Amino acid sequence: MTKPIQDAYIVAATRTPVGKAPRGMLRQVRPDDLLVHALRSVLAQTPALEPDSIEDVVVGCAFPEAEQGLNMARVAALLAGLPDTVPGVTVNRYCSSGLNAVQIAADRIRLGEADVVIAGGAESMSMVPMMGNKVAINPQVFAHEENYAIAYGMGITAEKVARQWKVSREDQDAFSLESHRRALAARAAGGFSAEISPLEVTYRHADLASGEVRHEVKRLADDEGPRADSSLEALAKLRPVFDAKGSVTAGNSSQTSDGAAAVLLVSETMLKRYNLTPLARYVTFAVKGVPPEIMGIGPKEAVPAALKRAGLKQDALLWIELNEAFAAQSLAVIRDLGLDPQRVNPHGGAIALGHPLGATGAIRTATLLHGMRHKGQKGYGMVTMCIGTGMGAAGIFEVY
Repeated sequence: MTKPIQDAYIVAATRTPVGKAPRGMLRQVRPDDLLVHALRSVLAQTPALEPDSIEDVVVGCAFPEAEQGLNMARVAALLAGLPDTVPGVTVNRYCSSGLNAVQIAADRIRLGEADVVIAGGAESMSMVPMMGNKVAINPQVFAHEENYAIAYGMGITAEKVARQWKVSREDQDAFSLESHRRALAARAAGGFSAEISPLEVTYRHADLASGEVRHEVKRLADDEGPRADSSLEALAKLRPVFDAKGSVTAGNSSQTSDGAAAVLLVSETMLKRYNLTPLARYVTFAVKGVPPEIMGIGPKEAVPAALKRAGLKQDALLWIELNEAFAAQSLAVIRDLGLDPQRVNPHGGAIALGHPLGATGAIRTATLLHGMRHKGQKGYGMVTMCIGTGMGAAGIFEVY
């Protein structure tokens, strides 16, 4: 007998602070250890829930190799002290991997296959660089001109979006500055307090004079990226990175980063059994493909698709977490879809807060849920992003 679709609820969501890569505050912390911290922290938010009730751990990672290989989800679940009976799977859809993890977890619950699932994401761009440790692109990509864009760096695609959608350098820099301003304002107002689980990091320093290794323990509670000293004048001095005559710079691009997040989803049965209070209800998800050479425009296809599936109008979205891979693509998406700029990234985005690739979807989910609750907003919110090789993803949540 076919079971009816049931709702999936988010009862806890948390993330680590996000550090700059490759020389930032989390550079010495393994991504699986960041994930362990996120898993333990999300469970600490629901002490009534029995760990034995967890039926899966689904984790997103964009480059699942080296320190974040070996099915990081299962390894981290075990290291976090979850029972041996709790399985784990690592999934990869590049920048939407963390959001896809939430979607997979929610759909297992909605289909009646599970009642409690943890979703999340983890990425250390300090330890595993962009493109991974071994770049091995299929030679067929270069054998046919129509496939060249598969191998384009994302910065090149951002330049193409900037030209096609006529996004000026001045507008990109202004967008970047506003991202930092919003992030700093949100931090000052305590807007990130509920979503960040601080952690302690031990740094080791060689003392050449004594021949000893000294240990320094620091408590990290804030994202490392937001800059109070950013200005239009400083941003204007930066040179283009990907095209000598282009407009995309390090200042109007997302920061390479390290971080992790975890989101705990349950069925209505478990809500009642453990007397849990939901943060939000998972509504729907959509992913669409676009030409790889303009991959940054992906959300313009995914957002309408998700809204159609949810039966919602765009105006129903009170808060939109649009991942700022680049200011160029963010502005192109905002203008193309006619999004309200005041509802897009009210607490800043990846240009200020960082973009740890496969973790970002889960991180931005935590930001959306806690941000709306911090502002006293009840209703629909969205997490959306562009994806390498030409895709866009969007997930909708109803926040209580």
